[in-house]
Amino acid sequence: MKRKIYAFLTMIISLLIVLVGCNDQSEKSSGKHSRSDSKTIRVGYQKGNTLNILKESGILEKTLAKKGYSVEWKEFTHGGTLLEGLFTGNIDFGHAADGSGINAQAAHKPLVYVGADLPNPEGVGVLVHKDSGIQSIQGLKGKKIGVLKGGNHHYLAILALKEVGLNIDDVEWVYLNDAAQGRTAFETNKIDALASYDPFLAGAEIDLNTINLTEGKDYNYPNRTFYYANVDFNKEHPELVELILNAIDESDFWANKNKPEVVKLVSKMLGIDAAIIDKATARREYGVNKINKEIIAAQQKQADIYYEIGLIPEKIDVSKDMPIK
Repeated sequence: MKRKIYAFLTMIISLLIVLVGCNDQSEKSSGKHSRSDSKTIRVGYQKGNTLNILKESGILEKTLAKKGYSVEWKEFTHGGTLLEGLFTGNIDFGHAADGSGINAQAAHKPLVYVGADLPNPEGVGVLVHKDSGIQSIQGLKGKKIGVLKGGNHHYLAILALKEVGLNIDDVEWVYLNDAAQGRTAFETNKIDALASYDPFLAGAEIDLNTINLTEGKDYNYPNRTFYYANVDFNKEHPELVELILNAIDESDFWANKNKPEVVKLVSKMLGIDAAIIDKATARREYGVNKINKEIIAAQQKQADIYYEIGLIPEKIDVSKDMPIK
């Protein structure tokens, strides 16, 4: 009798182990898991944004170490892939452009805006070769413009066209996979114009003989990059989100006072020529803003235009994921 009871209990325990293992594997494959017991904060970043400075400064590591946390940095090629990492639970916090957030919201992806960079309107532009014969935005009619679909530079190009009375169908859009592909297409004249963003914009301006058709123009576009958090992480650890934002602001304050050092640091980290980083750094001011009504209004205007021209499938209310604190 005892043997039968023992065999039955052994079978039950084995079954429970299998079920727990399957559940754990399911969570791993979906990328979703509880962060409540984790002592590692996973931060996503892209080349050229302010998180590069934070990463190299060590400020975040020192700040979080006081609370018993460590940092794991994960690099992404562009904002869309970074935010995908956020949705799937592979990162807790990240930095991506305004257009990436709008596309995510339109696709009903879970995220929350937790802060924003200061405006950086000169960090995007539309370039043509000097020998192209194109001297103005009007000259782009019937031409091919390379962009990353829905990116901040794409939005700038749309605003520039609208300002001179052209519409989006007056040009041929060439949608690229990443900035490197855009640079190649532009150099080989597979596109007539390249809309881009720093540091890739600065790189093309320095390395190639170009005209920036949007330079010095005011399109009432702040070109803010946003800080986003995983919904569960933000809900479970709002104090850690606040600590991260404060660390970024501290790093940004240092960056504004020490731009030559920023150039050396970021150039070495990214393997990009110092002259390029210097150009991108010189034309911007670093700093963190809390989400406010002005920021929401600019983001809503952009979302409305994206819907108007068919970049997103439905109208969205950006404020639902942009809480004011």
